[in-house]
Amino acid sequence: MDSQYLDILLLAMVAGIVLFRLYTVLGRRTGNERPPRKTYGLEPSAPQAQSQGKPGDNVVALPDRASPRAEASVEKPSDPVARGLMDIKLADSHFDSADFLSGARQAYEMIVTAFAAGDLATLKPLLSKDVYAAFEEGVRARNGRGEKTEFTFVGFKDVKIAEAAMKGRNAEIGISFSAQFISVTRNATGQTVDGDARTVRDVTDHWTFTRDVRASDPNWTLIGTSAD
Repeated sequence: MDSQYLDILLLAMVAGIVLFRLYTVLGRRTGNERPPRKTYGLEPSAPQAQSQGKPGDNVVALPDRASPRAEASVEKPSDPVARGLMDIKLADSHFDSADFLSGARQAYEMIVTAFAAGDLATLKPLLSKDVYAAFEEGVRARNGRGEKTEFTFVGFKDVKIAEAAMKGRNAEIGISFSAQFISVTRNATGQTVDGDARTVRDVTDHWTFTRDVRASDPNWTLIGTSAD
């Protein structure tokens, strides 16, 4: 009886040692475990990895939406022209005021030169219906009197944006052109009826251009003209 009890006690001790060894092996990480699951595409260890970057690594921090600096960055300027240009830029991300002014200079020279030559075909796609009608009437009246205009564009003294605004889906920009040109108009007998072939004239014109910012056509249309 005592021998059987001793055998049972020895078996219990061996079993205890085996269980202890299994616990010490299976209860520890081996370094080959599967990483934690990602949740909605976010890696829990990402912030830690970012903080362990090498010295000199460039880290761009996004501004806090609630911070005063972030709120100030979206404030519109107080100047009406700058505010209008910002509204146009927000409506049309491709808009650039410098590119627009460059195009406006080219359009001005093309239009005044075409009008002097009586070239209605060139004028039509650049003007609104009302402005084209006024230009066409001027050309036809001049032709009816048998007059011819000799015109030389000299250049610009100043070109600046005077007005800018969004009106519905249309952007409107007013430009002040200070230009110089030589112009003389002669009648059928060659007598000068307007201008001087030897004098450079200084003129200031105010033109308004418009464009539907949702249209695929990038061209602007002249919708109004006035002169000082």
